[in-house]
Amino acid sequence: MDGNSTETSANVQNTGNFNEAVCIDGLRVYDSCSDKDCLEDLRVYFPPDKHDLIEHATNVRLRSADVITVFLDLEPVPFNRGFYSVDMTFFFDVCVDVFCPLATNPCIVNGVSIFNKRVILYGSEGNVKMFSSDCTQDDIDSPSSMCGNVLPKATCQIAEPICLSARICDCQSHCKESCCRIPDSICRHFGGQLDFASDRTVYVTLGIFTIVQIVRNVQMLIPAYDFCIPEKNVSLHQTIHAICSAALSFRPTSFSRPKLLNAAATTVPAKHKVRQQSAEYR
Repeated sequence: MDGNSTETSANVQNTGNFNEAVCIDGLRVYDSCSDKDCLEDLRVYFPPDKHDLIEHATNVRLRSADVITVFLDLEPVPFNRGFYSVDMTFFFDVCVDVFCPLATNPCIVNGVSIFNKRVILYGSEGNVKMFSSDCTQDDIDSPSSMCGNVLPKATCQIAEPICLSARICDCQSHCKESCCRIPDSICRHFGGQLDFASDRTVYVTLGIFTIVQIVRNVQMLIPAYDFCIPEKNVSLHQTIHAICSAALSFRPTSFSRPKLLNAAATTVPAKHKVRQQSAEYR
């Protein structure tokens, strides 16, 4: 069987002919966009136990920023059939160094920042509802269930944020409330609750790169060569032996004493030269 598989693979590579055409159900990308954004002055919300530390801080420094999650909401665009608006809400875990007057070293504090973005992409139309054996009776009453859904799916890929700057300033009267509701799952990531009533506010600037796609399940006819069967067979013993052989090489110098360089070994000290010259005069 291995010989037949190898022979079939070789014939496919040489001739380029496929065995048959098969129909598959896969996700097709109908539209996509890439963008780079400079997120200036994103407010950072901290847990309540860090309230006094932020109130007495003299300066802050941005240490790192990670993406916690991205919430996506897909809605059809009215009077423009086939187009959809993708509303994205980004949640960042921001880590800053907080400098206080009487502290010699900064304190590391984590908070959350929020950013909203909207794009409009083409996702085609679909009037057929799709059901599968994965759907249950409880999925009928669940608004988040995908059973019978005819909408396409939106995806967002985001690179690691680039940390640019951070600053702290006095909070104005209009900024003591959150501009949007922060989900409980995000609050639990920081201990349960977040502080919105601080008199001092930390703002950060981040740079992000994103790719947004709209995909839809379609049936496609593709050429098929053969079933994909792995030919690689690696056991645990062989893997450990290969790692040890590459990392631990035999070193002959470990069994020999260090020697002087050739130049240093052949050089005669100056005091010996003087003794040789005095012996010649005698």
